[in-house]
Amino acid sequence: FEKGGVENKGFVQNETLNEKECNASNQEETPGTCSIGINSAPIHTLDSEVLKPFAGMPKEVLLKFSHQARYRVTREILFWLMIASTPVLVGATIAIIAVSPKCLGWWQASPIYQIYPRSFRDTNNDGNGDLKGIQEKLDHIMYLNIKTVWITSFYKSPLKDFGYGVEDFQAVDPMFGTMKDFENLVGAIHEKGLKVIMDLIPNHTSDKHSWFQLSRNRTGKYTDYYIWHDCVHTAGRITLPNNWVSVYGNSSWQYDEVRKQCYFHQFGKEQPDLNFRNSAVQDEIHDIIKFWLGKGIDGFSVNAVKFLLEATHLRNEPQVNKSQNPESISAYSELYHDYTTTQVGTHDIVRSFRQTLDKFSIEPGRYRFMGTKANDEENIRETMMYYGTSFIQESDFPFNFYLINMKNFSGNTVFETVSLWMKNMPKGKWPNWMVGDPSTARITSQIGKDYTNVINMLLLTLPGTPITYYGEEIGMENIASENVTFPEKSPMQWNGKLHAGFSEGNISWLPVNSDYQNINVEVQKTQPNSTLNLYRELNLLRKNELPIHRGWMCYIWNDSNVFVYLRELDGLDRVFMMILNFGQESVTDLKAVVPELPPAATIRLSTNFRNTGKDVNTNSIKTEKGEGIVLEYKTKKPVHNMEAFQEKCFVAEKACYSSAFNLLYMHC
Repeated sequence: FEKGGVENKGFVQNETLNEKECNASNQEETPGTCSIGINSAPIHTLDSEVLKPFAGMPKEVLLKFSHQARYRVTREILFWLMIASTPVLVGATIAIIAVSPKCLGWWQASPIYQIYPRSFRDTNNDGNGDLKGIQEKLDHIMYLNIKTVWITSFYKSPLKDFGYGVEDFQAVDPMFGTMKDFENLVGAIHEKGLKVIMDLIPNHTSDKHSWFQLSRNRTGKYTDYYIWHDCVHTAGRITLPNNWVSVYGNSSWQYDEVRKQCYFHQFGKEQPDLNFRNSAVQDEIHDIIKFWLGKGIDGFSVNAVKFLLEATHLRNEPQVNKSQNPESISAYSELYHDYTTTQVGTHDIVRSFRQTLDKFSIEPGRYRFMGTKANDEENIRETMMYYGTSFIQESDFPFNFYLINMKNFSGNTVFETVSLWMKNMPKGKWPNWMVGDPSTARITSQIGKDYTNVINMLLLTLPGTPITYYGEEIGMENIASENVTFPEKSPMQWNGKLHAGFSEGNISWLPVNSDYQNINVEVQKTQPNSTLNLYRELNLLRKNELPIHRGWMCYIWNDSNVFVYLRELDGLDRVFMMILNFGQESVTDLKAVVPELPPAATIRLSTNFRNTGKDVNTNSIKTEKGEGIVLEYKTKKPVHNMEAFQEKCFVAEKACYSSAFNLLYMHC
């Protein structure tokens, strides 16, 4: 058949034109008759008919149409529109980036879960937890919606101080497994999208460390790796260099029979202090940092940083009680430690650690975290110095032990402790909160079971990073036994089986708490109103609600029973208010404190599950002993803009929400 143009049925296999049938050099405006073979059946067009565009047309035909005005003009319009829109799009992108606040780092976005590995899970039935046990239980951490794991010391060690006197900084203690076990654990953690940090203990080593053995024998460069000083040793009596006392009590000087000198130790006599005024020692610590970063570690908790340097003049430290007989001084608390803590140069060393970590943080998504244990609870300003400055960064945050060290819990004391940190924290820095660690009595044992849930509600709704010590998510307590030296390190309670599922062997290194039949992970997963499931719900609330994980915090009210604060974000009319009871049953009139509050609010979450979802009157909010409530309400009048609350509101990094573009921006 013949028709104008060529109809392409979509099944042409060979579109090569026969030069004899279609001369490509023909320059006439009206194309001549051209036949194209389709399954050996030629198709002809008439000279008198106009060729129309068709799918799959050859280049020669396409060029004939491209010069026609209707196609050329359309093409040019589209071209110039693209040219004009490119700078607009680039400008809009730059503007969005410029006004957007910095995204939260992985160490900010999630709670940190601290594990004492000896007590977490035993897989080889020797009664001691191990690295394989942590890997086996990673799904529990995922269940909690936690993204960061902190594994405390697992270095090769004589365990004189539970792993904090290190014999080899580049080896795993056989009790916990092998280096291959560690590498497998890090790989499994990263496969699940989690991060892992570990302890770094730069201040001292074990006296079994090869460095110390070489130093006591005055071998080469190791001679001055530790702090040695002459001390008189006559007739069995040692005259010490000065009155310095160790953290654990008694003199911080120990005579060594091999070297015939005294060495200095801030902690136990089996833990000699390294000499950080020796640059070779600093290089060794940097090599240790690089070694573990090379193994895939995402960051460090740097231990005992305020003890890194001591004064070289060796003067006696001032007595707290000047009338006390100097010969009777033996306790750490009896001296002011002006010459053995936070000496000039300490922060330079900490900054150098940060710089080494930064070299490994260049790769996108692989930022390396550094937290510091400053142990400066008596001096908040010295603690805050470990944040660094706006120009020179040190740690991402110094760990906050102030809630751990509280003597009495009440609405007022919790407010004072939270306020102490927030008021002194440098502008733009990020807070953190913890109520437990391996060397402190568990919080439930300190203040009672009634307050377990309200403490978790506090941690997970304050601004900053919450740090959960293993077992706090189910309300574990200290072992109730006078024969146990470290009751806060009892084995994790997984289920109601032998040893609470911690070990399938015949023993565990510490006894399991007698309440493990009721207080364990397996049981609490099945209970909607359990401590475990409340923890999960609170963590999801923190993750999903912008005001809670990066908004303003404003103190509203505190008394002997309750502490009340709210979280809000500019641009969002949804506000969350926490009423936390750390005392006895109480009724609070918040409408009298903030008249702009709506008359009613909804309980989004309560430690008393039967109250969740109820509406309450803001002029009469009742809380039971140990109850915590998260209220949700809407308002167009944010509290942080009210004059009466100007000094009671804090934000780490200001951000505002645009509902029109569904994004955060800074300048508002």
